[in-house]
Amino acid sequence: MATYRIGIGSFNLKDNAVGIGTEASGLGNLKVEGTVKTGNLDVTGVSTFQRYAGFAADDLNIVRDTSLSGEHSTVGDIVVGLNSTFTVSTGATVDVGTVESVSIGTHFSPPTGGVEERPEVPVEGNVRFNKDLNTLEFYNGVEWRQFTVSGASGRGITAGGTSGGYSARIEQWQIMTQGNATYFGDLTVAGRYMAPASNSIRGIFHGRKITPSGTDTIDYITIASSGNAQDFGNASVAYILGSGMSSSTRAVFAGGYTPSLPDLDMEYVEIMTTGNPVDFGDMYTGAYACGSVNSSTRGLMCGGTPGSSPYMSTAIQQLTIASKGNTKRFGDLSVSRSYAAGVCNSTRGVFEGGGFNLYFKQMDYVTIASEGNAVEFGDNVVALVQRCGGASTQTRGTWAGGTNPTGGTNHMDYVTIATTGDAIDFGDLGYTTRGNATLSDSHGGLGGY
Repeated sequence: MATYRIGIGSFNLKDNAVGIGTEASGLGNLKVEGTVKTGNLDVTGVSTFQRYAGFAADDLNIVRDTSLSGEHSTVGDIVVGLNSTFTVSTGATVDVGTVESVSIGTHFSPPTGGVEERPEVPVEGNVRFNKDLNTLEFYNGVEWRQFTVSGASGRGITAGGTSGGYSARIEQWQIMTQGNATYFGDLTVAGRYMAPASNSIRGIFHGRKITPSGTDTIDYITIASSGNAQDFGNASVAYILGSGMSSSTRAVFAGGYTPSLPDLDMEYVEIMTTGNPVDFGDMYTGAYACGSVNSSTRGLMCGGTPGSSPYMSTAIQQLTIASKGNTKRFGDLSVSRSYAAGVCNSTRGVFEGGGFNLYFKQMDYVTIASEGNAVEFGDNVVALVQRCGGASTQTRGTWAGGTNPTGGTNHMDYVTIATTGDAIDFGDLGYTTRGNATLSDSHGGLGGY
C-alpha cells in the first residue's frame, strides 16, 4: 500500500480505491468517475464544511456541528445526527438535486435577521428567521410569508362604544365558531372611537371619546384571560377615531380627531411593554375614522374623513410597521367610505360598512402586498356605519356592533377572507353598541397560514 502525505492526514491508494484520512486500511469512499464526485461522504470532526471545485456529495452525513457559508450541492440525503447542529449562514445556498428528505436530528439554524436585512434578490423557497416578527418566514417568489404564530386561540374582542351612554364593557367570542359573545371585563375608562391593535397575547385600546371630548388614555388586556383592562400609558394628545395596525411586536396608531382637525401624526408602542407612545411619522393626508388592516409588515388605512367636504374618501394609505416613516398612497376604494371596519389575514384585507350619515352593505378587498385599487367582495348582512374594527384569523373575519339606520346594533356577521361573497350571520353581542373597538389574537399582522 502506498501512502502519500499531502497536509490533510493521509491519502491512500489500495485495491483501486482512494482513501482520505484512512491511514490503516487505505479504503475510503472518495470515488473518481470521470468528473470527480463523492459517494457516502462522512464529514467528521470539522466545524465548517466547504465545497471544493469538482466535488459534489451524494450523501452528506453531519455528525459534528457544521456551518455552511458558501455554495453547497448534493444529490443525496442530508442527515444531521443527534447532538449535532447544521447551520446555514446568511448568503449560503444548499442546492439539492434528487434529495427525497432532509433529516434533522436535534437542531437546524436558518439565516437570521430583521425585516431590513432580507436578501435584496431572494430566491423562491428561501427560508429565514425574522427577528423583528419573531417567526420563521419564506419567500414564495412574490413576497415574504410567515409561518403560523403559535399561542393564538382565535379569540375576538370588542370594547366600549355607545350603549345608552358611553360603555366600558368588553366582550369576547371564538372566531372559528358561531354563536353569541360573552362578557370579558371592563375598560379603565368608558368611551367610544378607540383605535385597537393586538398581537397573539395582548390587546391595546388607544384614545377614546368621553363626554364631551377625547382622552389620551391607553388600556391593555391579556386576550387569553378574562378580566378588566389595565393602564398602558398615555397618547401624545387626546385622540378619538384613530386607526390601529400591528405586527407581532409593534402597534402603530395613525390619524384621528384631536378634536378640531384630522391629525397627521402617527405614533407607536412596543406591545409587550407599557409606557407612552413614540413618534412614528406623518400621514401624507390627514384623516379620521379610517378603516385599517395589516399584514406582518404593512399597515393600510382606507377612506376616512379628511376634515372638510366631502366627508368621505376613497384614499388608501400604507406604511411599513417595522420602520418609522410617513405613509404613501396605496390605491383607492371602490366607493368613498368613512367609519369603515377591516378584517385581514396575512395577504388580504376586507373592508365593510362606513359612511358619513350613509349606510353601506358593499364590502371591498385589497391584496395587502401589492399596491392597487380595492375590488368588490360582496355584501354584509346589515347596512352599517361607525365600526372601529373587525376581529379575524387567517381564515375568517368577523364584525360586531355598529350603527344601522334604526340605531345601534348587537349584530355580528362573518366572511371567509380567501373567497368573495356575502357575509353570513354569526351571532349577537351581549349589548347594543356603536363606535366600539374590535381586535383579535390571530389577525393577518401576525403572519402564518
